Amino acid sequence: MIRRFRRCGHAPGALTSEDQAVVDEFRAMLAAVRSPEPWTPGSGRDIAVRVGPFIERAHPRPGDDQGTETIAIALVHPDAPNAAAHRYGHALSYTDRGWLRCETTTILGAWQPAYAILTHAAVNLPLPDDVGMSLAHYGVHVEARRTDGTGYTLLRLGPYTQTWLASRDADRLNTHLAGRAATVVSGYTVTAQNAAFVVSDQGNYTDPQGADVTSLLAAALAGRESVTATALAPWAS
Repeated sequence: MIRRFRRCGHAPGALTSEDQAVVDEFRAMLAAVRSPEPWTPGSGRDIAVRVGPFIERAHPRPGDDQGTETIAIALVHPDAPNAAAHRYGHALSYTDRGWLRCETTTILGAWQPAYAILTHAAVNLPLPDDVGMSLAHYGVHVEARRTDGTGYTLLRLGPYTQTWLASRDADRLNTHLAGRAATVVSGYTVTAQNAAFVVSDQGNYTDPQGADVTSLLAAALAGRESVTATALAPWAS
């Protein structure tokens, strides 16, 4: 997308300070587009992604930005995290997208403020219903922890395509565990919580689609009955 700028209401001659600011902004944008700053997977930095003819700011999901083909991102208003940007971002549908699967071929590079004039927000347009990205997936982790915070993940459920589905199953499991979470695994307290679905670790997840999650938990517990807690690799949070 190319935005055209022209001087309005000024006679020929030296540029006013306002005109000069517009020219400088436009030149900075051209330089950023022509020579984008490389994005390094795993850096956690915000990135510039293509959404149709526009360029948008996106925030990679921590722990899920290592991919070379697809990563999870959230589209954010170019002026984030300012409070006003959040308000305008909500009006322009930036804040209700959730996590999206972003093909890395659509990434222009690391986000630079000069790209802001190429966003939907710059022309007060809402993001389109179809931004060319599918929903990212969510997960539920059932964790067994000692009082000192160390422990292990007993069960990983996923993928969920919407966060409310993951929350629903986590609530079901915690209701099922209520009153006996500290005795399910001796020496540990077992709880379920929402978590990011780690695509690179998908082989360790159990698909909850069409299943009773409490039965999946029972099966996971039964499969570990013969394994002592000391044989499990502990981790500290």
